[in-house]
Amino acid sequence: MADSAPAANSAIQVSLDSNEIPEQIRDKGDSVNNNATGDGNLSPKLKKQKRSHVWSEMIEVEDPKGDKYKCKHCQLFLAKMKTGTTTHLKRHLDHCAKHLESKKKLEDKLKQQQLLLGFESVDTTMPPLLHDGKFCMERMKEAAASWILMHEHSFTLLEEEGFNMFCRRGMPEWTRISRTTGKKSCFAIYEAEKKKLHSLLKNVTKISLTTDLWKSKNQKIEYMVITGHWIDSSWKLNKCVLNFFNIPPPRGGPQISYTLLKCARTWEIENKIYTVSVDNASANDAAIKYMKEDFLKINNNLICGGKLFHVRCCAHILNLIAQDGLNEIKDIIHVIRQSVDFIRRTDARLIQFAEIVKQLKLQERKLVDDCKTRWNSTYELLRTAIAFKEVFPRFKDREPNYVHCPTESDWEKLLKVFSVLKVFYQATKIISETEYPTTNLFLNEVYRVKLILDEKSCDEEEFIRKMVQKMKEKFDKYWGECNLLMAVGSVLDPRCKMRLLEFTFPKLYNTFESESNIREVQKLLYAIYKEYADAAIENLQGSKSNSESQSSNSSTQNIREQATFSSGWSEFSSYLKEIEMVQPEKSELDVYLEEGCHRHNPNDAFDALGWWKLNTYKFPVLSTLARDILAIPITTVASEATFSAGGRVIDKYRASLAPATVEMLMCGGDWCRKRHGVTKKTKVEKQLLTIDLPID
Repeated sequence: MADSAPAANSAIQVSLDSNEIPEQIRDKGDSVNNNATGDGNLSPKLKKQKRSHVWSEMIEVEDPKGDKYKCKHCQLFLAKMKTGTTTHLKRHLDHCAKHLESKKKLEDKLKQQQLLLGFESVDTTMPPLLHDGKFCMERMKEAAASWILMHEHSFTLLEEEGFNMFCRRGMPEWTRISRTTGKKSCFAIYEAEKKKLHSLLKNVTKISLTTDLWKSKNQKIEYMVITGHWIDSSWKLNKCVLNFFNIPPPRGGPQISYTLLKCARTWEIENKIYTVSVDNASANDAAIKYMKEDFLKINNNLICGGKLFHVRCCAHILNLIAQDGLNEIKDIIHVIRQSVDFIRRTDARLIQFAEIVKQLKLQERKLVDDCKTRWNSTYELLRTAIAFKEVFPRFKDREPNYVHCPTESDWEKLLKVFSVLKVFYQATKIISETEYPTTNLFLNEVYRVKLILDEKSCDEEEFIRKMVQKMKEKFDKYWGECNLLMAVGSVLDPRCKMRLLEFTFPKLYNTFESESNIREVQKLLYAIYKEYADAAIENLQGSKSNSESQSSNSSTQNIREQATFSSGWSEFSSYLKEIEMVQPEKSELDVYLEEGCHRHNPNDAFDALGWWKLNTYKFPVLSTLARDILAIPITTVASEATFSAGGRVIDKYRASLAPATVEMLMCGGDWCRKRHGVTKKTKVEKQLLTIDLPID
């Protein structure tokens, strides 16, 4: 019986035909066990689904020598393993800089999206994004006041019938807001934002200031603006208007110095001021001198005795040099100005000029008129005129009254002048930005300016030599001596270090001066680093003494428990605290300078703050020094930009605004725009300078 059972089972297996197998069993056999098919051939294995996240970051590439994978981010080729392992692909993605950067951007975007889903608003002055749907007029008043501040609108806008009709159409509960109520709401937001900024500045260790004076044409009074610049703990450059107030006459050095100190005391930052950037007016020089003396008497905490405290506006110096050059060719510029003014005087002439531009298939579409006091706008005037060089003579053939057409000789002179001004314009554009550090960028731009001046000083044309001679005199007046801040900032750029000084100084100075200036920069850099290193040691000792006092105040029971459960790590930690107090033979500055320069594609944007942020743990002291130095603005462009807004706020219809109201509008508008991420562009200024040609 035992022997017959297996036989019976095998008989059953043989007698069953494949067509008689139940469908469920046959499907299971095909998918799991890969049984034979009806024709006797083995069915192929189903391809395993790829589940690893690396496949979304890689591209499979066929190659005669063996298939490979290519990273979508850095385009690096990686081998395809026969075993199908992805370990080396994961390892590459963990170290791929471009992949990590895109991953960080995605995470930041997701964080912002998550904030939008919160039940409570991040800004307490604004209504929550998810609320009960009830209409609240008080919140609408706050929103309307923020709108006025951010976009520089008039208070009377709230009383306009069209605005109220627009609001009532979507919100029947809306009630009219008077200009007096709107003004009170603006002041309330201003005071609230001021408290927030004051609280924020308490956590700032060093802050650099820029200041400038501006006279309102409509009010006939002068205002002073003070702007603060600092880099926060997340390594982001911050710029904020601190004060915008009327400064009564006389406006000499003592008055400016007193006003700056008053601002510092109001914000409680008198012990945190690192540098002050001003233009080259004699009153500003005297003000910084008085201010430095007062600071040295009060707390004596200026870096290196105040050697870097006074920063001259480099953009203003470039403007002075360029203006001297333009004065030598004012006859040529006058011809271009007259031509542009003649063409844009009537629509018929503009249409005629545009038709010629269209026939010649030129890419330029704007005709620029300049502001005589702004040399960069004069540069744009010359640039567009050169682009339309072939249009002007053809326009003369069609328009008999056009008598200011430049001659061929004028165009030749203009092209030579333009080659000089182009270097100045590019340098000004780079250093005039306020959204990223510029202290580390300017030495290379000064070097390029010096090269073009030296080259053109030997030009065959007399008018070029005469123009450049004037510009060189002004250049030597301001940059004949080494600009220490500019040099130190360049050394703290990981792409440059001391190599940039070794490259540029021999071209800026003679051999003796070059070597002497390099030694002076090194000496200053090590002196600054020593102050930061000593401060770091004092902080470490202070924290150690605090921890010791806290531990001494603990109970005996806790001490016994710590002794009982002490481990090797706690003993090693105590050892580190003692041994790390001793200065190593090589400082962080020595290690940084001995390492090679960071290689970077010059065509790609480089974030110096991002580099120092990544190397904070490697250079804890030097990174703090770099953060303070790179936050220093080398121009007063931030303050001058505030004056552009002042001209819009204090127009001829609002000339009776009180100085306190003007300060509220200027500072409150800047703070609200920063808080809500609104960028204010000077559209009015652009409309004054450019004329769009009527080309389809």
